[in-house]
Amino acid sequence: MALEKITQVAGTAVYVPGDDIDTDRIIPARFMKCVTFDGLGEFAFIDVRVDPSTGEKTSHPLNDPRFAGASILLSGSNFGCGSSREHAPQALYRYGFRAVLAESFAEIFFGNSTTLGIPCMVLSPADIQAVAALVEANPRAEVTVDVTEGKVTVADMDFPAALPGHAREVLIGGKWDAIADLLEGVPSVKDTAGKLPYMQAA
Repeated sequence: MALEKITQVAGTAVYVPGDDIDTDRIIPARFMKCVTFDGLGEFAFIDVRVDPSTGEKTSHPLNDPRFAGASILLSGSNFGCGSSREHAPQALYRYGFRAVLAESFAEIFFGNSTTLGIPCMVLSPADIQAVAALVEANPRAEVTVDVTEGKVTVADMDFPAALPGHAREVLIGGKWDAIADLLEGVPSVKDTAGKLPYMQAA
């Protein structure tokens, strides 16, 4: 089962400021009763996007029409902390995000995102602010996340972006989904099993 080789992600971006944005803020626990992850996207950040007392939309960046359709999320440090729910990156993916740029990431969130093919790149605090300022000045500016080269480009400016070696290798090699990788090896497993006497006897 061939997977897409993720070498670059390009699109517009939105800055959601704050440190320690946890998985409960990304997708509240009450939405985790679903059998599949379908439909989670509309509830991403819902408790900070909608005022619970009035039901009205807040001034959250994801409600700003200037950033509609953004596929790259910018944020602060320790993004995705808290509980290890896979629903958080699933909600972001279904909302439309294909890359996340932050000062640092919670380890489990990072791993769950990588297995969805979402590069989580680390930029310095100063560079996050610089990219956010460029995006604020021109919300339609194209932001390119280069997984291979380890950089982010916006408005003809390059910013270094770090990604652990293993995550980089599986993304650019199209091996980011471990289950798909296992299924790809099923023919080899069957071939080997067919050559084993005790398997033939069974």
